[in-house]
Amino acid sequence: MNLEKLKNCELFLFDMDGTLYLGDEVYDGAVALMEDLPRLGKKYIYLTNNSSRAGEDYITRLRRLGFPCERENVFTSGMATGMYLTQNCPGASVYLAGTRAFYRELLSYGVKLVNDENGHTDADAVDVVVQGFDTELVYEKLDRAVHFLRRGAKFIAANPDWVCPMPAGEVLPDCGSICALLTASSGVRPEYIGKPNRNMIDVIARMTGIPNEKICAVGDRLYTDIAVAQNAGSVSVLVLSGETDQRMVDEAERKPDCVLPSVKELHELLRT
Repeated sequence: MNLEKLKNCELFLFDMDGTLYLGDEVYDGAVALMEDLPRLGKKYIYLTNNSSRAGEDYITRLRRLGFPCERENVFTSGMATGMYLTQNCPGASVYLAGTRAFYRELLSYGVKLVNDENGHTDADAVDVVVQGFDTELVYEKLDRAVHFLRRGAKFIAANPDWVCPMPAGEVLPDCGSICALLTASSGVRPEYIGKPNRNMIDVIARMTGIPNEKICAVGDRLYTDIAVAQNAGSVSVLVLSGETDQRMVDEAERKPDCVLPSVKELHELLRT
């Protein structure tokens, strides 16, 4: 690892689940790192593919777990999806298969949703189907989504993650798994908005004025957290505290810039 390259980064983008905490278990040294970054002259954003919660929900959750967090410190795939729809599909009728929190998030961006927050709708056709990490999923949402996709709706998904890690080695089916079901039923493949789509970092670079090459993405997944940095020309740090183990790193075609046991070791490097 080129330590100078890492220390020259001005903005750090942190995945959360599997990187800073797992469930309600905060990893050793995670809070200390986040509290110390401003003293080290670094900015930070909590960057998550989890669209099941709105940005405001993450502020509340992170503060409850002891992390410093303001509104400008959070960017989610749900927020990115709202921005994408506003910019690329203005005025489009949208069916959302997602949580109530994701529903409210999209409404805050002015997205024209045809369903209520429970997924109920009388519409027979829509322009876009949006799928999120839906922890409130019911069969009606799948049924309506397939109906619209088979009638020509564009398919947008918040993130490609197959699973969401949970304590004790458990996982939850994530957005990518739900999308696989919808694709198998409709024949339509989604366009994913969240990591590894470089748009997640490009948007942040524009918002902050910090160039991609001085942004570092930190996370526990090769195919999202590390790939988004590689796709955007940013620095990548993989931590082995979540989904990825050393064997997976060894077998990967594209290696992260840096591999560390946890964010505690990242803190130690930045302080040297």
